[in-house]
Amino acid sequence: MENQKYPIGIQDFAKLREENYVYVDKTKYIYQMLQGAYYFLSRPRRFGKSLLVNTLYYLFEGRKELFKGLWIEEKIEWKKHPIIKFDFSELDFEKNLEKTIKERLFEIAKNYNVTLTKTTAKSLFRELIMELSKIEKVVILIDEYDKPIGDFLEKDKMEMAIKNRDILKRFYSTLKGLDAHIRFFFLTGITKFSKVSIFSDLNNLDDLTLHPDFGELLGYTQTELEFYFSDKLKEIALSQNLPYDDFLDKVKIWYNGYNFLGNQKVYNPFSMLRFLSNRRFSNFWFETGTPSLLVKLLYKKRIFDVDNVLVTENIFNNFNLENINEITLFYQTGYLTIKEDLGTQFILTYPNLEVKKSMFSYLLYDYSGLELKADSVVYYIEQSLLKRDFELLKQQLNVLFGSIPADIFEKELESYYHAIIFLTFQLLGYKMQAEVRTSKGRIDAILEYNNAIFLFEFKVNKTPEIALKQIKDREYFQKYLQPNKEIYLIGVNCYEKEIKEILYEKYQ
Repeated sequence: MENQKYPIGIQDFAKLREENYVYVDKTKYIYQMLQGAYYFLSRPRRFGKSLLVNTLYYLFEGRKELFKGLWIEEKIEWKKHPIIKFDFSELDFEKNLEKTIKERLFEIAKNYNVTLTKTTAKSLFRELIMELSKIEKVVILIDEYDKPIGDFLEKDKMEMAIKNRDILKRFYSTLKGLDAHIRFFFLTGITKFSKVSIFSDLNNLDDLTLHPDFGELLGYTQTELEFYFSDKLKEIALSQNLPYDDFLDKVKIWYNGYNFLGNQKVYNPFSMLRFLSNRRFSNFWFETGTPSLLVKLLYKKRIFDVDNVLVTENIFNNFNLENINEITLFYQTGYLTIKEDLGTQFILTYPNLEVKKSMFSYLLYDYSGLELKADSVVYYIEQSLLKRDFELLKQQLNVLFGSIPADIFEKELESYYHAIIFLTFQLLGYKMQAEVRTSKGRIDAILEYNNAIFLFEFKVNKTPEIALKQIKDREYFQKYLQPNKEIYLIGVNCYEKEIKEILYEKYQ
């Protein structure tokens, strides 16, 4: 398709269709949704939730002309319904959420020439539904329902988050018992907060978040990507002098990987559209929202590796304001996704290289103030590994440590030195694992590179012989014994902002 227009940031379905932007047809899934009535969907930011809500708005407005050529065009009876639509990302709730909700209800009532007489948000909501249902059964669309809570998760703002949660609880409790007046109800958000009564009062609310039939409702599948954007993809591959299949593999590593238990993993549409427009591999989704709260939570608990985390299915359910779990928050906000479904347990991982590299970069900066760049340090670290020159490795890591401001350096903590080295290697593209369990303990770090495995044990102000002895005594190397693989045991003594000594042995 020549001269394709990419709907970056466009959430108005009518504008998208009337101005000939690319639309990846998801109306087959919408048709499935129309067979029911009450739905909730959680997806990370910039994943197309608002466009979906807006598409449903025009569908229930009966605007058939906007759906010309789409799968659903001739599949339904086109009928106009009164619609109550809230987009909390557009509402000003900073000071008074109750007042903001009431103003929006009066605005909708005015559009339908309905006069409201009640005084509270809850009673006005009920009154509006009852009045509008005299015209036709009501459609209720609520986008970003959790924004009045999620925007106040910082510790000093938590009181406002709890206050807003309780306001929303009263507001949504209105819906109980109004089934006869409601044709369709759809609620979207990033998180599923506990104690918001909609999830308990509406026991017929169908959660599509991990429903296998709707895993590809939002985001682009590989099939969709290659169907709708093939010309542009081939053009970029050619400009980068890459064979098309190799180029697609690279795109997949960078931007694919979100798993919502459908048949295929999906791409974040925002990142993909930005990539197609800019024609370069870069961090697009991540830069639209710095995960400062997440990084602070990890730093506070000295967690720097959340890859391949084993969790129970409870993590997908309610998010508790009174006891924030950092892994739940990581998952629900899209920084982790499902790698493997084990039934009642799941393994979570970073969805793709864009998210992984960006998160490590933020963590490294938060831990150390360093912004790692491809300079001479990168070259010499690679040379040290190729030549098994661990003195050179020590020198280059000390260059990094020396760049860290003294006021944020935590010289007494093994985990701090460990974190800086782990994050550095990850950002340089090396395969390093942290805190790896064995039958006899935990290995501080494992680095796999160039047909060799390096086992690291870190100590603060203790001789490297002690660290090396621990590796040997606990036989950390046993699980890595394999033909044609060299194994190096490395003891590291850290103290006062530098690596003092490195002692190593090649395992025979």
